[in-house]
Amino acid sequence: LTARAGQAESVMAFAALADLLDDVGDEVFAALPGLQRLALDRVLLRAGGDGPPTDQRVVAAAFVSVLQALAGESPVLIAIDDAQWLDSSSRAAIEFAVRRLRGPFGVLVTERCAPGEGATAGWLKLDRPDALERVYVRPMTTGQLHSLISERLGRTLARPSILRIAEISGGNPFFALELALALSDGQGAGEPPLPATLADVVRHRIGRLDEQTRSVLLSIACVADATVELLARAHDVTTEEVTERLERVESTGIITVEGNRVRFTHPLLASGVYTDAGPTARRAMHRTMGALESQPELKARHLALASASGDDEIFTALDQAADSARARGAPAAAAELMDLAIGLGADDPLRRMKSAENHFLAGDTAKAAAALGRIDTIEPPVLRALAASLLATVRMYENEHTEAVELLRGALDDGAGNVPILVQVLLRLSFALNSIGDLDDAARYVRDAVKLAEELGVPGIISAALAWSVHVNIQCGRGLDEESLRRAMELYDSTLDVPIIFRAPFVHALVMSWTGRLEQAHRELTAMRAVCVERGAESDMMAIAGFLAI
Repeated sequence: LTARAGQAESVMAFAALADLLDDVGDEVFAALPGLQRLALDRVLLRAGGDGPPTDQRVVAAAFVSVLQALAGESPVLIAIDDAQWLDSSSRAAIEFAVRRLRGPFGVLVTERCAPGEGATAGWLKLDRPDALERVYVRPMTTGQLHSLISERLGRTLARPSILRIAEISGGNPFFALELALALSDGQGAGEPPLPATLADVVRHRIGRLDEQTRSVLLSIACVADATVELLARAHDVTTEEVTERLERVESTGIITVEGNRVRFTHPLLASGVYTDAGPTARRAMHRTMGALESQPELKARHLALASASGDDEIFTALDQAADSARARGAPAAAAELMDLAIGLGADDPLRRMKSAENHFLAGDTAKAAAALGRIDTIEPPVLRALAASLLATVRMYENEHTEAVELLRGALDDGAGNVPILVQVLLRLSFALNSIGDLDDAARYVRDAVKLAEELGVPGIISAALAWSVHVNIQCGRGLDEESLRRAMELYDSTLDVPIIFRAPFVHALVMSWTGRLEQAHRELTAMRAVCVERGAESDMMAIAGFLAI
């Protein structure tokens, strides 16, 4: 399974994961559980928004299922080129999967990094640390460069020229070849000065092309997947005309045309084209590409990059794209889109809360807290209550339960009169108090949560409140409320995404354990663990594993 990440693709959720899955047969997808199949269909843009939203954990678990199915037929190699440009959503799924590889699997990753920046792909953690081997690509020697240049250019350069090229390029083969080409172009006019940096080489090479050709190259650099048809529409010419232009520039070795797809032969060429075009030309090209793009995430990014500041059209597009990314199970991409809108001037409490929530779901609690900023300045109070509840959840994940309690007490005052918000705040406050050992207050607040949940009338919420009340009352030594536990199980909604500690089947299994019915508790926890594995719910599996061990 191969993926070749590109700089333009790093903004598209699941771009690399879609590449890895591109050649997987339909029969493999058909054998997946329904939730996992839907998740990967959304990754591959084969399914829309119908059905339940996709969680990024389900995407990762589905990828693991695919890998395991393939390994049943033959050894599997996951090969990723230019990992420094992996989109964040793909990276999360790949990182999740490689920790779970057992059997005939291999992983090959290449990454370009600046000298002295330490080990590459530090995020790549295997089950066995000693199974990871790092190979550093060293600079080429003068002799190796001489052989390379002779082979590629079809002729031999003088030794002084080779020595100059080796010194300037530092042994980088791409840089050396470009310098050799620049030296060849200047022959007959004395010893030409060579560019001092790789950027100068690329600029020199691109600068010799006419304006029309550079415009075509800029359009290729602006998109993740350039096709002949897209470029023809962007430049308002026929496919034959754009093909003729592409063939001319292909002969220079700058791009390659594979079928109807067009890409640069080297990512530095794409970067050079994009940088040297200048901000005005870049904005104009992104505006053109935004008008042609149908995928919400890419369209929104083009519109954002087409303007130095935002407007209602751009903000609406970014909001819709963030919702689309979230529904596809890519909260990290959704957070990036929200942050882009905020950076363009749409800095309001609701967007900051959406950004924070998505960063939190993507596993980055630090960015989630930073996105919220100072919550005491948020108005109206009901929004401040929601922000405080979210920040408290972040703090609890960081084991700062005392701070969470203070935030949630304030949220109770700000959320007064709003039943849905109060139920959420009361449950979290009761949990935080239980975590710091204040069981009496935990029991008091969960009683209030049950009353308001009954008033709200949503079965899944009533179930969560009742389940937690059963848990807290046993913690307080008040015995088992069998009627509340029965109702919690009866009203349980498996599609409602609530913390595992509020889920009736989990509390039921714990109660079976605490009342001596150990075999039943073990069966129920094992069944729950199987569901968590299918959904990729790592933190839930950790909680279940602990109680299974007990």
